[in-house]
Amino acid sequence: MGALLAGCGTSNGNSTSGSGNSANTTNSTTSTGTGNSGSLEIFSWWTGVASSKALQQFINQYEKQYPGVKVVNAAVAGGAGSNAKAVLSSRMEAGKPPGTFQVHAGNGSLLSWVQAGDMTPLNSLYKQMGWNTKFPQSLLNLVTFNGKIYAVPVDMQRDNVLWYNKKVFAKYNLTPPTTFNQFFTDAQVLKSHGITPLALANHGNWETTILWSDVLLGTVGYTKYDQLMSGKVGWNDPGVTQATNTFLKMMQYTNSDYNSLHWAQADGLVAQGKAAMNVQGDWAQGYFTTTAGLKPNVDFGWAPTPGTQGVFAAVSDVFGLPSKLTGTDKTNAENFLKVLGSSEGQKAFNTLKGTISPRLDANPSDYNAYGQSAMASYKKDKLVLTPTQGGLNPGFTTALQNAMTQLISSQNVSQFVSALQSAAQQNPLS
Repeated sequence: MGALLAGCGTSNGNSTSGSGNSANTTNSTTSTGTGNSGSLEIFSWWTGVASSKALQQFINQYEKQYPGVKVVNAAVAGGAGSNAKAVLSSRMEAGKPPGTFQVHAGNGSLLSWVQAGDMTPLNSLYKQMGWNTKFPQSLLNLVTFNGKIYAVPVDMQRDNVLWYNKKVFAKYNLTPPTTFNQFFTDAQVLKSHGITPLALANHGNWETTILWSDVLLGTVGYTKYDQLMSGKVGWNDPGVTQATNTFLKMMQYTNSDYNSLHWAQADGLVAQGKAAMNVQGDWAQGYFTTTAGLKPNVDFGWAPTPGTQGVFAAVSDVFGLPSKLTGTDKTNAENFLKVLGSSEGQKAFNTLKGTISPRLDANPSDYNAYGQSAMASYKKDKLVLTPTQGGLNPGFTTALQNAMTQLISSQNVSQFVSALQSAAQQNPLS
């Protein structure tokens, strides 16, 4: 789990965990009679059908317990927070934070807000709720800096998933590709029958980077990928060049209008059978089941992206407490964080969103076939973070996405690799 731990502080269970009696409050979100007035603004980028319905589950539970609080859902459209992050930055810099906001766990934007002094430690809340023993230590490390915990994880997503239309695959006697050679063989078969082999979107300027990072992981393997993410291996490594060439070859088998499509529209191509495959995180499963009404293992299937078997590219959405909040605003936000971390809240949220609860006591039987498989992989596979979803500092991530835009336009691999090497030198990863 090296990449998951790199650069983050550690959570000391002895100093922050509650006593044995705290187990009685672990799953409880019962109102104590306080925090039942004023308002609460919740900031996220969950505006899609599945994600917005899922977020509403948290809100419903909160409003049931605190009916006197006016809840403002301040979600900003844009996958992976492509628009929301800019809006949030402006508000934080102006000293006008929302009650709580979505961010990814890891050394990305969460760490930047912590370093700026904009977040309140949550160690006492974790102790009160007994959460130190309810989340994996490796995940707690991603929201802990200098011994202080700053956020509550609400989900665990897997980035390196290849989704496929089972009926299309059955029609042409195909199996999910486990290698890139098999992918290209399958792609040729599909293309010869007029079917787009790989659905792609890039309206948010992050989707192609996810595909590239999954190809990189499948090319160089877990150990070197971990070393790249932690700055122990330079980005001019031959494996990066090889992966980038493979990525560009895969792009030849995608829909030509990918730059104008939102991620859910790419999922729609697979759902409709116009495309056979898609590489996205398991938020796509939320689209297939909640939005499109498809059945897992009947209408759609899934597999690790080629070459990434046994590795779980992890993404976790977390929420924290802005340090500028005081009085009723702070109390309301703290009470909402209790709902976010609860077992009942996470069950209702994740089963709709298509993700899984990161809590160790989550019940696999609450989830469908995909959720159960993701939960099993989460517990046994090697975990890594991704460069676009909180794994690296924001400066490098921005440079990577800019370099990706240039790569797609110019097809110049050496220029792309040089840009990454330069970005890593300017934005140290270790």
